Amino acid sequence: MMEIKVPELAESISEGTISQWLINIGDKVSKGDSVVELETDKVNIELNAEYSGVVTKVLKETGDTVEVGDVIAIIEDGTAEETVVTTTAPEKSVEETLNQQTIRSEQDLPKANRPIASPAARKWARELGIDLNQVNSSDPLGRIKSNDVKAYSPAPPVKEEPKLEKASPKRKDQQNDVEFDKPVERVKMSRRRQTIAKRLVEVQQTAAMLTTFNEVDMSAIMDLRNKRKDAFFDKHGVRLGFMSFFTKAVVSALKQFPLLNAEIQGDELLIKKFYDIGIAVAAPEGLVVPVVRNANQKNFAEIEQEIGNLGKKARDNALTLNDLQGGTFTITNGGVFGSLMSTPILNSPQVGILGMHKIQTRPIAIDSERMANRPMMYIALSYDHRIVDGKEAVSFLAMVKELLEDPETLLLES
Repeated sequence: MMEIKVPELAESISEGTISQWLINIGDKVSKGDSVVELETDKVNIELNAEYSGVVTKVLKETGDTVEVGDVIAIIEDGTAEETVVTTTAPEKSVEETLNQQTIRSEQDLPKANRPIASPAARKWARELGIDLNQVNSSDPLGRIKSNDVKAYSPAPPVKEEPKLEKASPKRKDQQNDVEFDKPVERVKMSRRRQTIAKRLVEVQQTAAMLTTFNEVDMSAIMDLRNKRKDAFFDKHGVRLGFMSFFTKAVVSALKQFPLLNAEIQGDELLIKKFYDIGIAVAAPEGLVVPVVRNANQKNFAEIEQEIGNLGKKARDNALTLNDLQGGTFTITNGGVFGSLMSTPILNSPQVGILGMHKIQTRPIAIDSERMANRPMMYIALSYDHRIVDGKEAVSFLAMVKELLEDPETLLLES
């Protein structure tokens, strides 16, 4: 008898929720086969069998919370038929025996026909009601990915009307103080959404968070992009966006103001001498912050390629734990959704986060006599006042502004 246990996942993850079993009792599995999909606070993970054999017990159900080290299933040596024989007692009639063999054969079919697919692809297939056996893989190794599922059925699923329940009759109209019933929809929060909510509240309760604002004239960056974008794409195969400029500016400013690249550990400051910049991305199941490693060592093209790859993985729900761990500072861009100004919340244990916003043409005073319409962006720096003083925060943001308004300086540094 061999146990399937929840393995060590990551330093900061000790539990998860069973999202989907990929095997059934009686299935034959080989070492390395995916057996269960586990939803953690950050990503979905497929756990693999460490032994070959027949699944005889499934100890946890879909939706159960499991911790590292928990036994979730049992595998035994032998074939499925041998296992069934050892667990069946008295003799059965020929008809009963044939029925049992038929049922057993039908149970074996899903395993035999189950294609190899990523967790994101299985999730899409479930939501769209698609049989993965009908989906063609674009992967040379035959693994079905989420893009294959989307290509098979580009039409979005028809969303059923939610079941409504009546609100408690104790609720009252605040103005008229009259009891009433209203339709409501009750939806269970996903593990990831619960974690996001918990951590955002913790940050506001534990950090002395303040925000300082400035605005950037984006004219020089936009002129440079228009001038170089075609040549840049032809050479590197990736578009020159705004994020590489902001990442470069942030890294340069962090070198001058290292406390914004630190964290608090007890009564000590851990000042980091490396620059792993988190880029906030709106994924289908909530905000995630994948990390661009060693951003100070990357050029503009490498940063754009890395951000593009991480963004695609986030949208496909294919990020790994390694993609999300260890950031030293975060950049978030609410401008892509039309936000003109906001106060970003710290990504604990980091002590600084830069918020980008919508570029908006506004009249700006060039000097005492001239006005001009310029593409302007408000930027915001939220910081932990426990270790970063206002002077440092304001100076950091002013330096970011200065570098962005003179982007050729950033090109010379790369």
